[in-house]
Amino acid sequence: MRTNTVLISGASIAGPALAYWLNRYGYAVTVIERAPALRTGGQAVDFKGETHRTVLERMGIVDDIYAHRTGTTDTVFVDDKGEQVAFMSGDFTGGDVEILRGDLARIMYEKTVGSCEYIFGDSISGLTETDDGVWVEFEKGAPRQFDLVFGADGIHSRVRRLAFGPEREMVKYLGHYYCVAGASPWAVKPEGAPQRITAHAHNTPGRFASSGGQKAQHWFIFAAPELDYARGDVEAQRRIVKETFAGMGWEVPNMLADIDELDDLYLDSVSMVRKMKSYSKGRIALVGDAGYGNTLGGFGSGAAMVGAYVIAGELALAGGDHTVAFARYSEIMRRYAKMAGSANAGRFLAPKTAWGLKFRNWFLGSFLFDMMFKASVDAKNNIDLRDYPALVGAN
Repeated sequence: MRTNTVLISGASIAGPALAYWLNRYGYAVTVIERAPALRTGGQAVDFKGETHRTVLERMGIVDDIYAHRTGTTDTVFVDDKGEQVAFMSGDFTGGDVEILRGDLARIMYEKTVGSCEYIFGDSISGLTETDDGVWVEFEKGAPRQFDLVFGADGIHSRVRRLAFGPEREMVKYLGHYYCVAGASPWAVKPEGAPQRITAHAHNTPGRFASSGGQKAQHWFIFAAPELDYARGDVEAQRRIVKETFAGMGWEVPNMLADIDELDDLYLDSVSMVRKMKSYSKGRIALVGDAGYGNTLGGFGSGAAMVGAYVIAGELALAGGDHTVAFARYSEIMRRYAKMAGSANAGRFLAPKTAWGLKFRNWFLGSFLFDMMFKASVDAKNNIDLRDYPALVGAN
């Protein structure tokens, strides 16, 4: 018997993408998002390779994404005096096309809002699986029952915590934090803006500070033990960054002065979801960072889009039998997402020792970096991507 009603938690990337595909295959879709409205801005995300492009083309959003692309950012690493010590190509960090997370979310939201129900300003507080569905309780709204529930709510997923266990058992801290502050000057790209720009970055052991790129006006990464702070306390986050980077040279003092005036500031840990045997439990499944996230790993946005495409397609092919579809989805995505488990951007961008910094700078100019670049592209295409729309249409 075909499953009809689904609830998706999260309206960033994986959620609207999943809403599109499930609705296309005939499901009644509700998306719930704890933010009061669709989130705009945010750091840039990217897509790279044939697999990513194929999914975007099948969604019909390639032209929209290219119309809102941010361009490519090369990074020049400098010393205290501003002299170049290393260079990192934007072709490695930015993929084939880069777009602000908020612009991507808006594109997919506009593609689905007419046919899917969106609820903002609320979140899931309880999940109870029954014989014929999942009874869902909300922080504000009245309880409802759905046939399936999907957690597309990021690396700090509430759905994962409620269904699979505490975050501390599911997410591994990788030893660094990152902070993005302020929208990039190219966030809304004026006519004639350059397709390629240069950001500058400065390191001391365990600290990385960058300014002028597409991701944000200022970007910080630092090594630290796990910190105790409220994720919603922006003033505490400002204080942590200013105390951590106090005394650093180059333009960092000016950058720290700027963050007092910037409203768009976000601090979070560099963490990864531990390898899971399955991305589903009964009628509940995880998509995107909730299931296979790795902060700053360069894999998240593409994996979220691919994961949404695969799980919806497998459900359609299985005629709504979630036990068959979810098992197949977990098998496919565990193989594809394994690249995410090997990267640690914090350790690469903010090595904890002076020797580590020297090695990183040498590595960026070596043939080994070129090999890593090629391997990352290959990994993002390492999936047997089925043509679900054609297969479903043939049934």
